[in-house]
Amino acid sequence: MRVIVKPCNSQPTEIKLHQLSRILEISYDDGSVFELPCEYLRVFTQSADAVGHGPGQEVLQTGKEEVAILAIEPVGNYAIRPVFSDGHDTGLYTWDFLYKLGSDYPCLWAEYLRKLAAAGYERKDPLKN
Repeated sequence: MRVIVKPCNSQPTEIKLHQLSRILEISYDDGSVFELPCEYLRVFTQSADAVGHGPGQEVLQTGKEEVAILAIEPVGNYAIRPVFSDGHDTGLYTWDFLYKLGSDYPCLWAEYLRKLAAAGYERKDPLKN
């Protein structure tokens, strides 16, 4: 699912991967702290295999409920590249993109669930056990 990202002018101060809960916790210098499930990060990858090379080429990501992040590689001073347990490792997550995913989590997750339902899939919110 393609996400429009605008510059947020905030920088992360800490990134923690909670492996048991499969949550990436990221704190920003403006005081914001986001808990992003690995599944959420995986389905919102902006790599070409998920969003295609243009509008209308998006591929709905399904079956990612148990995906975990195995490693996080820094990309310069602007992004990370998570290595997911399903083999996906081509998505770059800039600081602005992670901030957008964190601040817009309720809306983005609801839209994802709506698209899953329309395709015949059902998935609950991983932050609400």
